[in-house]
Amino acid sequence: MSVRILALVGSLRSGSHNRQLAEAAVKLAPAGTDVALYEGLAEIPFYNEDLDVEGSVPAAAAKLREAAAGADALLLFTPEYNGTIPAVLKNAIDWLSRPFGAGAIGGKPVVVVGTAFGQYGGVWAQDEARKAVGIAGGKVIEDIKLSIPGSVTRFAETHPADDAEVTEQLTDVISRLQLLLEQPTAA
Repeated sequence: MSVRILALVGSLRSGSHNRQLAEAAVKLAPAGTDVALYEGLAEIPFYNEDLDVEGSVPAAAAKLREAAAGADALLLFTPEYNGTIPAVLKNAIDWLSRPFGAGAIGGKPVVVVGTAFGQYGGVWAQDEARKAVGIAGGKVIEDIKLSIPGSVTRFAETHPADDAEVTEQLTDVISRLQLLLEQPTAA
């Protein structure tokens, strides 16, 4: 069985430490698991019911929904902006929550991880992301977490993929999600 995990990054900055963490996850995925880093969150318009009309959903939003629908689980990487979730990630969650009761993440396992400059590694943003995903219909996996503090200094000269402690922790996150998905009652 091949497991497909869609990775969404809540930062649009090309050098984002959360993007680097997601890139590391792609490389660290064990055999039988494909972690796909989603590109294109910047092109998705802010959620607006006037735009979300069957047959005329913006192409960027439809592409995101299709990618999420084809995944077995989602892995969200979020920085912390002013103590909360970045707008780009919240917007993606909003688009994935619709149509109401039949959104692309309905019932799908979702794990939220990330890194931030602060001493707690973005736990407030991760908690907010979990809350939004849960309300949007995703199956939040509360016991798989990873918050890496001090991102600006920790990753100043080291990519997360070259940090032994981070790669061990991230590999554990992906492996635990893979095991969960391989259980007959996972989805």
